[in-house]
Amino acid sequence: MKKLNLLTASIIFSTLILLTSCGKNTNSASAISETISTETSIKESNTNAETKNNLDAIGNADVELNIPAKFIGEQAQDDLNELCKEKGYKSITLNDDGSATYILTKKQHKKMMNELKDNINSSISEMIGSEDFPNFTDITYNENFTEFEISTKSTELNMADRFSILGFYMYGGMYNIFNGTAADNISVKFVNADSGEEILTANSKDAGK
Repeated sequence: MKKLNLLTASIIFSTLILLTSCGKNTNSASAISETISTETSIKESNTNAETKNNLDAIGNADVELNIPAKFIGEQAQDDLNELCKEKGYKSITLNDDGSATYILTKKQHKKMMNELKDNINSSISEMIGSEDFPNFTDITYNENFTEFEISTKSTELNMADRFSILGFYMYGGMYNIFNGTAADNISVKFVNADSGEEILTANSKDAGK
């Protein structure tokens, strides 16, 4: 397992590495909250109903994703062109505000989301009982990664436990941004494994207040 001083990089970049070779990302709670609440969109290309149905059937309908600048980092257009060629996407365009617009097929987007979900699931599973989080006994969450519940042997959270909250915020925000769905809040609740008593509930919408 990675040591605690490498935990932030592990949490933030382990899933992004599948999709982009991202540059620098902000690790503060308020910045993560801002990223989560950033407006994202997913659009199908304009086609008539018959053509759309045919494209859907073969998985080639275009999907447009607008990815906020915080997930693009310091990548230049050349970097995005290389990624686009590697993944076989139709295009990735760096916008003036630092965000990027991905255009890919529905089939490619589905594969992207399956890989991202699998990576998040794996990373969360590795946290349970790990060297960094020895008191974590179970972590449950909903399908779109906006609600997490962590069972712990502790009755109080230590620094590492509290630090993990940023990772859960990032997982939820990242998944929904690349899925093109809104995530107004990511909720992280800690409960005592023996008593079931709630220890702490943190919400990304309150971060930085």
